Amino acid sequence: MEIKKIAVIGAGAMGHGIAQVAAMAGYDVTMRDIKEEFLKRGMEKIRWSIGKFIEKGKITPSEAEKALRRIKTLVSLEDAVKEADFVVEAIPEKLDLKQQVFKEMDQYSQKHTILATNTSALPITEIATATSRPEKVIGMHFFNPPQLMRLVEVIMGEKTSEDTCNITIDLVRKFGKEPVLCKKDVPGFIANRITISGTNLVAWMVYKGEYTIEEVDAAAMYKAGMPMGIFALLDFTGIDIAYHVLKFMEEREPNFKVSPLIKEKIEKGEIGVKAGKGFYTYPDKGKWAMPQISKDKAEKFDPMTQTYVMVNMAAELIRNNIATPEDIDKTMKLGFNMPIGILELADTLGIDLIVSKLKEIESKYGEFYKPSPLLEEMIKKGELGTKTGKGFYTYEK
Repeated sequence: MEIKKIAVIGAGAMGHGIAQVAAMAGYDVTMRDIKEEFLKRGMEKIRWSIGKFIEKGKITPSEAEKALRRIKTLVSLEDAVKEADFVVEAIPEKLDLKQQVFKEMDQYSQKHTILATNTSALPITEIATATSRPEKVIGMHFFNPPQLMRLVEVIMGEKTSEDTCNITIDLVRKFGKEPVLCKKDVPGFIANRITISGTNLVAWMVYKGEYTIEEVDAAAMYKAGMPMGIFALLDFTGIDIAYHVLKFMEEREPNFKVSPLIKEKIEKGEIGVKAGKGFYTYPDKGKWAMPQISKDKAEKFDPMTQTYVMVNMAAELIRNNIATPEDIDKTMKLGFNMPIGILELADTLGIDLIVSKLKEIESKYGEFYKPSPLLEEMIKKGELGTKTGKGFYTYEK
């Protein structure tokens, strides 16, 4: 099926960015939102962003003008999707709201139209139940901002067809993006499932009084060389966004519990930079300022703690045929700007060390952190990483 016309539902932070990406790739785009003022604001942001592309010499003024002309704004959902070959929904992360919109899109769009949802955590399978075409419903998780971030997670629901999957992956490439495939609809998919589990464990450790927030963040920056601490990053991206993913994991994963440290922040409305307060305080509300943390607080916490859990989650994705090692490492590098993939890092640290650390964590924090059978099997085979010539990848001795 040839994709000619694309509809983007939602003109907010993600929606207008996705519309811009599609228009710059040469597609005719209808961008829909519930009010004209939202559409106007979305178009203003697109013009500003395209202006930046011109400034940096990435596109010519003529190309920019053509891209802008390809975008049509509409308030009517029916008019927005009726001629589209492919729809990307980018509305707020509320399951019932998405299901209602998918039900309407299913009624108004053509039979061949693929319906994609830009979600970072919500179950594709449950969204698809609102339609008569679950085989044509798929997840398409763009990273923020879509105009600049190269990664797109493609997520298959239980009934998503191979054809729908292949068309979506091809479209991601035509957008000039790098796709990774999540073959099963698991909570958090690849990116958030791997990263948020480790973050939640560290939050539990702080809640239980093992470490302070400053000790964790100082170790992350001064010992591990991260650009910002674990809790500073939560403030920066939004504690509410992390909680959204954590809550869905808690509801669907046995033995997984959201740390009360994070729940308390949500209850108080202290959700990070945008609220003026999160784990740190931001006097200029909405404006990021790096928290000042003393280097002498870095000694106590092992900044690899998060990494051990991330490797374990990644191993389970591989063992259950949900994602490949290559796609997992691509996700970490392109989605989170990591200089090295999480599995490449695991091979460097040693699989035996990681399993030993996980057993310590499991004994304190429960069965969710039990080492993956895949990691145990790798140890039995002597596949410990770079030191044995084979781990997740093969190396020359």
